[in-house]
Amino acid sequence: MTNHEWVVLAPLLPAQPVRGDQWRDHRQVINAICWVKRTGSPWRDLPERYGPWKTAYQRFRRWAADGTWASLKSHVIALAERDDDINWDAQVDATIVRTHQHAAGARKGG
Repeated sequence: MTNHEWVVLAPLLPAQPVRGDQWRDHRQVINAICWVKRTGSPWRDLPERYGPWKTAYQRFRRWAADGTWASLKSHVIALAERDDDINWDAQVDATIVRTHQHAAGARKGG
């Protein structure tokens, strides 16, 4: 995550808890979550430089449940729209690829 991206996101993230243990740095955890999502790797394969995989997984789940990710997304979209830095044009491809009958589960013998 770049410094500019961090400046935008940091104020929107939940504060450190007043009681109990301090959370691992949000920036490191977000980088860990982005690595897992970008590579498609299992959480347990997270490189050590990102910290414990369980921390990243739990924070991802917690923020999904409490709406933090949705809030971040809506804020980033609003910033992009304000700066006219977003393009909503999209293309959809409805190509159908047929497989061989034996691969498609057809009945044997006809």
